[in-house]
Amino acid sequence: MERSYEAAIVANGVFPSHPTPLAILARVPHVIACDGAIRHVPHAEAVVGDGDSVPSTYRDRLIRVEEQEDNDLTKATRYCLSQGWQHIAYFGATGMREDHTLGNISLLMRYYRDFGIEGVMFTDYGFFTPMKGDHTFRSFAGQQVSIFNFGCSTILSEGLRWDSYAYEQWWQGTLNEALTARFTLQADGFYMVYQTWDGSRK
Repeated sequence: MERSYEAAIVANGVFPSHPTPLAILARVPHVIACDGAIRHVPHAEAVVGDGDSVPSTYRDRLIRVEEQEDNDLTKATRYCLSQGWQHIAYFGATGMREDHTLGNISLLMRYYRDFGIEGVMFTDYGFFTPMKGDHTFRSFAGQQVSIFNFGCSTILSEGLRWDSYAYEQWWQGTLNEALTARFTLQADGFYMVYQTWDGSRK
């Protein structure tokens, strides 16, 4: 990953322990915590949420948002937008309850499509990138790649072990593999790509 990010949002899921996402987080200039996630990033400059799980030590940094229509991840994203930050790295948004994990991953596409956020979601195993149209992704031989279709009628690939297509079900686009240092997708709509930190295990 050779991107730079204006802000990081740390959610209250499983905080990463893999050295790569931790190194990325360490380089981000602005860190925002979602409520209780401040325990993982006590240096965060702001805590966004309803404050119900924020220790009193950090309440001076709390930006309280009472409305219940959006979750804390979206509230923190809106806060970043209000600061003019659109390149956002997300951490701790997966793990623990599976419904929260699925919801947060799908929100990454909402932020990209509706808010114009250039966001990437990092976990201990890899990272999710929302995308539209044609794009070349940095990779490495043996990297595991999954493609999730969000409305495309065409998804063509170059540099993957198996040819992609406009998958009708999310499982159909999983478990592909990069052949070289990059792969290209050509699509007529939105899709999400997942790439692992480590390669295939024979």
